[in-house]
Amino acid sequence: MRFASAIAALTSVIGCVSAIGSLGFDLGVQRNYDAGCKTTSDYLSDFSTIGGEASVVRVYAASDCSTLANILPAIKQSNFKLFVGVWPTDDAHYAAEKAALSAYLPTIDSSYIIAVTVGSEALYRGDLPASDLASRIDEVRTLVHGISGYENTPVGTVDSWNVLVDGANAEVIQTADIVIANAFSYWQGQTMANSSYSFFDDIMQALQVIQTTKGSTDITFWVGETGWPTGGGSFENAVPSVDNAAKFWQESVCGIRAWGINTLVFEAFDESWKPATSGIQGVETHWGVWTNDNTAPKFSLNCAFA
Repeated sequence: MRFASAIAALTSVIGCVSAIGSLGFDLGVQRNYDAGCKTTSDYLSDFSTIGGEASVVRVYAASDCSTLANILPAIKQSNFKLFVGVWPTDDAHYAAEKAALSAYLPTIDSSYIIAVTVGSEALYRGDLPASDLASRIDEVRTLVHGISGYENTPVGTVDSWNVLVDGANAEVIQTADIVIANAFSYWQGQTMANSSYSFFDDIMQALQVIQTTKGSTDITFWVGETGWPTGGGSFENAVPSVDNAAKFWQESVCGIRAWGINTLVFEAFDESWKPATSGIQGVETHWGVWTNDNTAPKFSLNCAFA
């Protein structure tokens, strides 16, 4: 789908947009210099850097690295908002995640928590079938809504746009209060010339399917992950560089926000501790908008909204 067609389709899907979409960042929970778990002071440092651009972050698990125990005090002190992730596999990990929710959500007002998301591309990776994920979303919703003040906190999931639109996972969409879609033009091997067209098309398809499956256009929707690496190896026609990341930011991140779509960017900071898991040389450590020393962003984050 060409860009103009994607824009026309988005217009029909999201209706008359009256506000710029919110911006947030996906955030790692390990330090770069020793791969140790971040402390509250580490998160405060992160938020001091991010705060000039956004006040929303997303973490992928509740119990790993004592995430909720350490991040929630920094969330309150910095007046940030948080997407709390829950890892739904394996059973022992899932139990630890639920225990962390029970222990730490009561320590913070629910206004600081945008949503609780069960799974991060669990369907895409085949971690568990749709019926099991839907069941775990229901379980976590019951837990969260049983905490005083959290009766209306959305509980849902985050997954890749293509598994949300393939028709096999409708029960997850139907069960979830919020469904968040990831889309990476880099991992589709797109040229920079086609990257924004591809991104808009992917997100439009995901949003349209979610709204149709839910039977309503009155839903809260976020892009859960998108971005462009600044270093490492190429994937097909997609070439990492600072210039290309800056172009993707302006054309895709700013562009989709201009149409009222809330967007979480992957990711806030380079994570130099990460192992090479994708088979693409070096790319895993270069997705940050900021380098791992928490200085200035690698490129301008200003969006020229009309």
